[in-house]
Amino acid sequence: MTAPQKTLAATDRDALMATLKARFEENMPRHQGLPWEEVEERLMAQPEKLWSLHQMEATGGEPDVVDLDPQTDELIFMDCADQSPAGRRSLCFDQAAWASRKEHRPQTSAWAMAEAMGIRILTEAQYLFLQSSGAVDTKSSSWIATPGPMRRQGGALFGDCRYGRVFFYHNGAQSYYAGRGFRGVLRV
Repeated sequence: MTAPQKTLAATDRDALMATLKARFEENMPRHQGLPWEEVEERLMAQPEKLWSLHQMEATGGEPDVVDLDPQTDELIFMDCADQSPAGRRSLCFDQAAWASRKEHRPQTSAWAMAEAMGIRILTEAQYLFLQSSGAVDTKSSSWIATPGPMRRQGGALFGDCRYGRVFFYHNGAQSYYAGRGFRGVLRV
């Protein structure tokens, strides 16, 4: 059995590109000195990345370019929605946490959903970087990548911004809440 094609129909691609361009132009401080034409060229050359961005957009992430990695020359897209993406909430942290729930299991886990979308969950450093360009998660929270030793003990990290400050907390990885989702990152 072959894996499904992760490409968009031309109409979906064009609509997504128009949305991404408008967001790019409205938020120039996130990517000063980077021309849209370069972003567009890279995206059009990598249809599977466009598919992932479409998934990010469809779940409420409002992805945008936030950086250009000088070492790899990759564009870095992150979910820039004000609150944790609405289409990615009420999820426990990963599949092990999901499997450990005996009842009231959520639909899936944050980690499994990110993997299916072709994106990664933000690390602590990436979350802080995103917060440095404007407060997000002021009414919600987002799971973030968790160090192995903590995860092996059953815990997972999440972050939010309250009182003008970013906070990181821990919770049981099997927990899930209507106000907690996850933010993703995609390199192009």
